[in-house]
Amino acid sequence: MDSTCGKTGRPGVPIIGSLVPLLLLFLVSSSPAAFADAKKNGTEQTIFRSGDELLAYKKIMARMARMEKACNKTIQSPDGDVIYCVPAHLQPAFDHPKLRGQKPDEEPVERPKVKGGGADEDVDVDGASVFPQAWSDGGESCPEGTVPVRRTTARDVQRAASAVRFGMKPRASNLRRDSTSSGHEHAVGYVTGDQFYGAKASLNVWSAKVASPAEFSLSQIWVISGSFGNDLNTIEAGWQVSPELYGDSNPRFFTYWTTDAYQETGCYNLHCSGFVQTNNRIAIGAAISPTSVFNGRQYDISLLIWKDPRRGHWWLQLGSGPLVGYWPSFLFSHLGGHANMVQFGGEVVNSRPSGSHTPTQMGSGHFPREGFNRAAYFRNVQVVDWDNSLVPAAALRLVADHPGCYDIKGGYNRAWGNYFYYGGPGRNVHCP
Repeated sequence: MDSTCGKTGRPGVPIIGSLVPLLLLFLVSSSPAAFADAKKNGTEQTIFRSGDELLAYKKIMARMARMEKACNKTIQSPDGDVIYCVPAHLQPAFDHPKLRGQKPDEEPVERPKVKGGGADEDVDVDGASVFPQAWSDGGESCPEGTVPVRRTTARDVQRAASAVRFGMKPRASNLRRDSTSSGHEHAVGYVTGDQFYGAKASLNVWSAKVASPAEFSLSQIWVISGSFGNDLNTIEAGWQVSPELYGDSNPRFFTYWTTDAYQETGCYNLHCSGFVQTNNRIAIGAAISPTSVFNGRQYDISLLIWKDPRRGHWWLQLGSGPLVGYWPSFLFSHLGGHANMVQFGGEVVNSRPSGSHTPTQMGSGHFPREGFNRAAYFRNVQVVDWDNSLVPAAALRLVADHPGCYDIKGGYNRAWGNYFYYGGPGRNVHCP
């Protein structure tokens, strides 16, 4: 079901002011808590415990109000999401000072060429070309010239530990090398070198079980440059289950970027000015449905991130099919040139490192040894070289932080090229 947007709203899709009845109270405090909720005379109150939190909350709600005002169609997803179809030049990216008043760049004509090994397809393993998302069931899409923006509600922000950092990863670097001290655990394959200009892989999607709102489970590609200090640049895309960010346990398509090791820059999806979306049929942050079934049908998404040799932007593409959008080159310092590391695999947050291990699942929640139809996988793992060519990811190193909790096993064959199975259940007899 869809409708035009506007101040009058429509049945089932309230306007921003009525998303959650709020009485905003400002209370300066040294408490680390961002805000708290209370009930008084049937009215929900949000008590902000710092001025920065209140200001950040107001900015988020104001941005979403602008999206609602600008949109020309609203789509109600069966999973509860509301999608605004916003004119492409009014999406959040164009709040950035260097983009203000502009329009999205044209799609690059020159795409990476396939050179030696690996299929160039975006298919599920049963052969159907797909990118399944719940909101587009029944053929829904946004009109040409607009992009789908998933609505952020007041409740979304209230679930977060901090309104100031809403839509951002924790400041502690969550790349594999730093995971032991940050509560982040990985099972990944990675390559290092002098010059990478992108990466591609197909990965199956699962409804991973996440044990706590403070935890998440994701599977993604990282394109990385810089040191592992505060100048680290990353571009990231994949699927994730994050109850805190999205309010449910659905696996969702996501993007991320940072130019200072997750300190102050970057965000998930379209939560800040940065990623420029160009596609009107794919919603970033929306649920992927259907998903892979244990001992049943497997659903792939095939992701390609690559640097346009002409304009320098980093583009995100689904397989050999549609472009989703791009990260402008000016966002980055080190990635303004090229990457020196590419990483593929899974990550979870273990929020109880001092006690029993979390039962949050990585991938399918089953170990790699169980193989196809049971374990999660990456296949056709490739990188983009200096010649704008897709080549197999040679010398792929496989590492699991805690193999008793989440493991990884790789291989090669002609159909899948370089591949690996990864993941696990978390807490078990080998991971107490």
